[in-house]
Amino acid sequence: MPISDPQLVKIVEARVFDKLVCRKCGAINPPRATKCRRCRSTQLRPKKKKLGMKKG
Repeated sequence: MPISDPQLVKIVEARVFDKLVCRKCGAINPPRATKCRRCRSTQLRPKKKKLGMKKG
């Protein structure tokens, strides 16, 4: 069921994409994190903002 309300789309995108991913272990962390919650590494990157297209 696609979402048509633009404000609701912004809220959903913020919840899904506003995260940091650890480069070492791949754990998902909150957007304001400075260290990984799992391995305590400081090598965090923002989550990619595009959804991949499904092939097939």
